[in-house]
Parts: sequence; C-alpha cells; structure tokens
Amino acid sequence: MKVLSVASECVPFMKTGGLADVVGALPGALAPLGVGVRVLVPGYPSMMAALPEDAEVHALARLPGGKARLVTGRAAGIDVMVLDSPRLFDRSGNPYLGPDGRDWPDNHLRFGALCRLAARIAVDGLGGWQPDLVHLHDWQAGLAALWLKLGRRRPAPPSLLTIHNIAFQGLFPRGAMTSLGLPEAGFHPDGFEFFGQLGFLKAGLVYADRISTVSPTYARELMSPEFGMGLHGVIDSRRGALSGILNGIDVEAWNPESDPHIASRYSAANPAGKAGNRVALARRLALHPAREGPLFCVVSRLTRQKGLDLLLEVLPRLLARGASLALLGSGDPDLESAFRAAADDHPGRVGVVIGWDESLSHLMQAGADAIVVPSRFEPCGLTQLFGLRYGTLPVVARTGGLADTVIDANEAALRAGVATGFQFSPVAAAPLADALDRACDAFADETLWSGMVRRAMRHPVGWEASAEAYAGVYSELIESAA
Repeated sequence: MKVLSVASECVPFMKTGGLADVVGALPGALAPLGVGVRVLVPGYPSMMAALPEDAEVHALARLPGGKARLVTGRAAGIDVMVLDSPRLFDRSGNPYLGPDGRDWPDNHLRFGALCRLAARIAVDGLGGWQPDLVHLHDWQAGLAALWLKLGRRRPAPPSLLTIHNIAFQGLFPRGAMTSLGLPEAGFHPDGFEFFGQLGFLKAGLVYADRISTVSPTYARELMSPEFGMGLHGVIDSRRGALSGILNGIDVEAWNPESDPHIASRYSAANPAGKAGNRVALARRLALHPAREGPLFCVVSRLTRQKGLDLLLEVLPRLLARGASLALLGSGDPDLESAFRAAADDHPGRVGVVIGWDESLSHLMQAGADAIVVPSRFEPCGLTQLFGLRYGTLPVVARTGGLADTVIDANEAALRAGVATGFQFSPVAAAPLADALDRACDAFADETLWSGMVRRAMRHPVGWEASAEAYAGVYSELIESAA
C-alpha cells in the first residue's frame, strides 16, 4: 500500500505543534504493516538543509505562486518530497507568521501550491510511483481534496483528511480564488465557501472521501457548536465518514530508561531514579527541593485555550497545600507576565522559564510529580502522554484526547487499580482546584501514589494501535475506490 502524506510540518524538520509529531511518526509506525508513506512538505530552509546530497530534482509546471521544483530523497529515516519554491518558503522562523506576528499575506499561494502539487502527484504519479491514497493534514493540505475531485482525465486516489486542530481553518478573502484558479461554481455553503470567505479546511471537509481527527472524544465534540467552531454542521453531515484515532508518541525518544536529557534514568519496574530528576529540576529552577507537597509542572503554549489563566487563579490555593510549580512555555504576553510575577512573588515555590528548551522539557517530565493540562479544548494532547510515560501523573480537563488517555482516580478506578491521573469538568477554576487537591491528597499516600506512577508508566502511549487504525481506514478507502 502506497500513501502520499501531505502536511505543512514534519518532525524533525519543522515543528510548531503536535501535527509535526504525527506526520513524522506515522511513516515508521505504518511500515511494519506494509504501508509505504512518502511525505510531501514545503521547502523551508530547515527542510532543504536536511536533504541528502543525492536527492533527485524534478522540474514542475507552474504552480500558484510561480515556478518551483520538486526534490525527493530520504532524510531522518523518512521518504520526503519537498516543494522547493524559494519565493514561497525560503523564510526563517514560524512557517505561517511573518516577523510582525501576523499571517504571511500569501499563505493562500504557499499552501495552495502544496495542495495543487499533491493532486498532481496523486493523479499523474512521479517517476513510476503513484499513491493508492492521499492523507491530508489540517487546513494547509485541505484544498488538495478539492483538486482531486476537479475535472480529472482519470480517477484520482481516495483521500483522507485529518483534523489536528479545528481552531486553524485557513480562511482567505474570496479574491484569493482567482490566483488559485478555483472555480466560482464551488463558492457556496455546500462547497468551499465559509461565511463569505474561502476555507481551505472547509474544502477538505466537503471533498475528502474520509475524515479523521486525533481522538474519539474530539471527533464527537467537533459535531457540537461548542467545539466545532462554525464547521460543526458540515462535520455532523459527514459523521458516517468520520473517525477518531488517538495520537501516539515516539516511545524511543521519550523513554526514561535511556533519555539523555534527564539526570537519572528509571523505569516502571525500578522508578527510584525519578527522585534524582526531581532534585535536578528543583536545582535548575531554583525551587526548594523539600517533598512536603507535589511538584507540578506545565509544558505548554501559554494561551487561553490551554486554560492556564485558570491555573493562575487557583495557584495560591495550590501553594497553600505545600505544592510547587515549574513552568516552561511561551505565548500570550499577559500570561507570560503573570507567570513571571508569580515566580517573583513565590521564590523557591514557583519556577518559570519563558521560551522553549527541548532538553528542559524532558527534565520537566522526569522531575515533576504531576503535569497540569487544564485545556478548554484539546484535540489529543501529547504532554499528558509524555507524563504517563515518565510517571508524572496528569491532571487534565475532561475534553478531547485528554479524556481518552487519562483514567481518573475516582473511587471506582482506585478500587479497580486502574487510575493513572486526575480529570476535572467543567473547565473552570473551582473544578481544577478540586482536582489539584485530589492530586495533593493522593501524593500524601505514598503507597497509592507509587502504585499510580507504575501504572501510568505501563499505560500504552505508542503508535502501535493507532497505526493499525489508520491502516484499516486506508484499506477501506482503497477497497471502496476499486
């Protein structure tokens, strides 16, 4: 089975979020199942630098945005196809935002070119290779589903669109249709029109043969006005074509038995080494090393979506329980300032690093006792999966993939010996405070806590089951198209 995966990000070449982790991990996870994946990505500077010297170069007919070429090869263990268009992609920093923090004004051309090329490869093939299926990721690839349906001389392979986060939809003025060569006949509510704008994600939802998202709960949530962000009706109309498939993590890169970023290694069978990481993390962030209460951590973008304003609201109550907090992240300037102020006001109890540090993120997971993920919505989430892997018990909102991956320590789960963390609902300050109190109470019971830590570390968080689910959807699509 041959699959063309189309995305705007892919680990280890470019990453702004979990999308890149999924796109980078799936080819390796699917290979044992007989699925060969080639990943089509934009030619950002970091991507071009990663290409091998023997990469093949293919001339391309004109695409939206001008002339370009396609470069193919194998990099970091992934078969990649790279759209090399310096005019569109030779830009440093965030792949979507300019130096002013706003969307690049030509994003419609940049990702429109990626989509057009994806459709060409899917229908015409490349060097004797032609995919049996096209897997599209998020809005940046959504328009390809439309082009796969438009006026082809021969049938196109079926397509699957995966929604990683519906908050980002790829909306552009109607005038963008002209430069993209889109037909006016499709600009209506049952096509790619979204409240007077051109919607890349809307096009994908309407024209893809199947739709998936990154957790079963998020799939259900997307059909509601609260979570669907204006597209709930479209998704509900296609509920028969919708699947929710949980993300996984790279269990080799995130392995406390071999992680080079942490101070001392440990395992579910021998978790004693976790204590050394707690000491190292406390030293790194100038926190008191005493264990009178749990050390909570946050590794996150600092945004309202992530619910971190709620954590600020309950922080005094948390600290009064003898707990401490370590935070790594960046985002909303007001939240950054508020957490910096909290660190200044509570030296030794609150440690904050604004920015990103991959090595520190590993030490956070290894050294903290619990990780807080109070998101207002969360398609899947990865940090709680890292927490489970490292025995850092998640405290999470009962939404999206958080609800699907963490087993709440309620009385029934504790009696059955299956609890791996703490959930709360609704997403508000008081329920969050209650969940944090429950975590503090559990931490005080050493036998209970150590049992939950071992259980969390044994919880499956890899890609095996999810890869099988994707392969199953691929097979259904290919068989139905035959």
